[in-house]
Amino acid sequence: MERKPWMDQEAPVNYVAGLGRGATGFTTRSDIGPARMQFDPIAEAGANMPPAGRGAGAREDDDDKSDYSESNYDEFMGYSGSLVSNSVYDQDDAEADEIWEAIDDRMDSRRKVRREALLKKEIEKFRATRPKIQQQFADLKRGLSTVSADEWDQLPEPGQLTKRPKAQKIMGYMPVPDAVLSKSHEQHEQYRELDARQQALGGLTTPLGMATPVQQDLTQIGGARKTVLDLKLKNMSDSVSGQTVVDPKGYLTDLNSIAVSSQAEISDLKKARLLLKSVTSTNRKHAPGWIAAARLEEVGGRLVAARKIIAQGCQQVPDNEDVWLEAARLNTPENAKVIVANAIEHVPASVKVWLYAAGLEHEVKAKKRVLRKALERVPNSIKLWKAAIELEPPEDARVLLGRAVECVPHSVEMWLALARLETYQNARKVLNKAREMIPTDAQIWITASKLEEANGNVAGVSQIIKRAVKSLQAHGVVINRDAWLKEAEAAEAAGAPVTCNALVHETVGLGVDDEDRKRTWLDDAESAIAHSSYATARAIYGHALTVFPAKKSIWLRVAHLAKEHPDPNAPELDTLDSVLQRAVKYCPQSEVLWLMAAKEKWHNGDVDGARVVLHNAFQANPDSEQIWLAAVKLENENSEVDRARSLLRRARERAGTERVWMKAAQLERDARNSSEEAKILDEALVKYPRFAKFWLMRAQLEVRENRLEQAREFFSRGLKNCSNSVALWLSASQLEERVAGTAKARSMLEKARLSNPKNAELWVASVRVEMRAGSPKMAQTLMAKALQECPTAGLLWAEQIEMEARPQKRSRSVDALKKCDNDVYVIAAVAKLFWADRKIDKARQWLTRAVTLNKDYGDAWALFYKFECMLGDGETQAKVVKRCTDADPHHGEHWQSVAKDINNSRLKTDEILKLVADRISSPD
Repeated sequence: MERKPWMDQEAPVNYVAGLGRGATGFTTRSDIGPARMQFDPIAEAGANMPPAGRGAGAREDDDDKSDYSESNYDEFMGYSGSLVSNSVYDQDDAEADEIWEAIDDRMDSRRKVRREALLKKEIEKFRATRPKIQQQFADLKRGLSTVSADEWDQLPEPGQLTKRPKAQKIMGYMPVPDAVLSKSHEQHEQYRELDARQQALGGLTTPLGMATPVQQDLTQIGGARKTVLDLKLKNMSDSVSGQTVVDPKGYLTDLNSIAVSSQAEISDLKKARLLLKSVTSTNRKHAPGWIAAARLEEVGGRLVAARKIIAQGCQQVPDNEDVWLEAARLNTPENAKVIVANAIEHVPASVKVWLYAAGLEHEVKAKKRVLRKALERVPNSIKLWKAAIELEPPEDARVLLGRAVECVPHSVEMWLALARLETYQNARKVLNKAREMIPTDAQIWITASKLEEANGNVAGVSQIIKRAVKSLQAHGVVINRDAWLKEAEAAEAAGAPVTCNALVHETVGLGVDDEDRKRTWLDDAESAIAHSSYATARAIYGHALTVFPAKKSIWLRVAHLAKEHPDPNAPELDTLDSVLQRAVKYCPQSEVLWLMAAKEKWHNGDVDGARVVLHNAFQANPDSEQIWLAAVKLENENSEVDRARSLLRRARERAGTERVWMKAAQLERDARNSSEEAKILDEALVKYPRFAKFWLMRAQLEVRENRLEQAREFFSRGLKNCSNSVALWLSASQLEERVAGTAKARSMLEKARLSNPKNAELWVASVRVEMRAGSPKMAQTLMAKALQECPTAGLLWAEQIEMEARPQKRSRSVDALKKCDNDVYVIAAVAKLFWADRKIDKARQWLTRAVTLNKDYGDAWALFYKFECMLGDGETQAKVVKRCTDADPHHGEHWQSVAKDINNSRLKTDEILKLVADRISSPD
């Protein structure tokens, strides 16, 4: 083996030339090569060469064009190239891709709702912990709206705060050319005299002289030409074969809206005239063509030509009534009478011509004469009979109607009109004859029943309707129950309630399946109530009760209808009291019906009757808590304390529930019998230690007796047994604040929030403790935490609005409405803002919205009443008191504190409303 020369041998590893003599080695781009693969023209040319033989084709098929660079390599997945990137994508591959996409969609749809909810929750949590900069400064941006223009002007200009000197801008100036200055001078220069050319032409010269400017823009000329051609094509309608197509009937209506105002439209009229002339010449018996040609001339202002054309039409088509009527219209009234006379000779049976002839007469006698002649020629025309009868007085009209029903016996209107003009006996004969002539019409039967009801024969109404249904069905008439129910509503509107009732009872059950009867009938009754047809609804309910007498839901609807919409003319059996008495007879186990019956007796002043009702209720429901308490309330409201105490004693023995024991303690509290109240509460606590109200009432009793330490002890014991009672925590914290100070109350409320997380009432109590302690910053901090924990609590937002200064109240109310739009606390707070700004109408609207959202919130009613007392009148105040009394609210911070006061135990709702309104402060 020959050894290579020294200069041709490879250098040792890590050898750097010159390193021995102190030179430092370095690496350049030429040592490591370029970043991309160099272009090899020989290889490229070989790749682009066409295949030469079988060997070349094999190399082309086996060519691997995958990317094996380091940037395309992964330690785990390898190279990211596709193994089938060079293969052909055929139909099988497409079907496989569709199948896999369907599988992916199916797998993605599973638990999609849950996954999206979790994602949304995580996003909200992330936004709450790390809000955007824009959200953090949102309130500050809103505050900028209150900055005045003077305050903006007083803001200092931003200066250069960096240490680097600011480069000065080089301002370059370029002088204005003299041509621009001279042109501006000429434009603003004023001349006091005209030159010789202007004097010769009178000052009317233009750059084009007296010639008209010519449009030079070829694009605009082409557009205008296209528009004109489009209009011409729209006005003319030609078929493919070149034959003209005109619709004469449609052309009659189109001519009424044509107004000739230009040369182009005149040209269109000429073309239309030629078309219609072609129509009338090719078909001389075509009446619409003659009418269209005449109207075209009328539109063009050639009335004489129009009359001439329509006269020719009358000659060509003498048996067409429309041509004669058009000729009469185009002529004067005198000539029109002559034309109509000729028309009658040619078309004597035309009703339109006779009515037009009668309309040409101005005197009533002449009109009567024409119509009577018409009836001689056309005795079977209902229109002519109606026109003639309308001109006659009642007696003569009755005679004409008698003749009319002989000539047109199939007209129901004539028969009914004749029956209305006749006496009772004759009307019955007329209607009987009408039923014989027209046995398939229901209106005759219904009119007969109304006639009997109007004349006092109420018993025969139901028989008539029953016979009507049988007769109509026998003659093959299909009874449509919806149409008959509408007839019942119409009968009620006409003042025939008995007929209405009979119609409902005979037809409401037709075509209804047995399993759908109750639902269908209740829907029909609701529909009738929506149409203010209360008698129809009562009839439907009455029929439903005959089929389902033991259904409590139907009896409740009937009672509600009798209460909300009483009928002053209703019999004794349809009053609310009688309805409830029948209801409890069929539904003796329904406590609600018993209570409603007793309450109705009580409100009517019949206390003894209410006692009898409750006594019967006891026999049907001996262990009912509601009935026992209703009896106690009845006796207590009527100052029968001993009887109420006796009832409660028996109730505790028979139905000893927590509520019965609580009512017994409340009765002793109202009677100022503290010892007996304490005794009852102690027994109740032994039986029901988990009932929080017993602990609360026992502690409040000790507070009233000024034994605060014992009260604290009862609160402590109660919280151990009922740690989830918010009312107990709030009362205990108030007592601790009163006895031990703010620190103790603060710690107790913190324990309460730990036991009852996300409770808005506890957060509000904590904020108010800090405000009373004189720590507004601490209160704001607590409020921020509260809103993070309970972002949709309207009570917190309302308190936040109250805490803000007046300029920030509006922006805070906007945030509150975004979080909880339909919350009564927020709505009331916004109403107070409008009240403070003296926007009376808006404040009234928002207060109305508040009491509508939650009728049981008494503080909103008190705020509304105070608003009307200060800014309303006596009528609006009375309306608020009436609505509040009907709503009978029981909740609200101020409302409960007033209503549960011992001194106010016997006050009514309107009296409590006024006391609460006095306690609530008006906005500044």
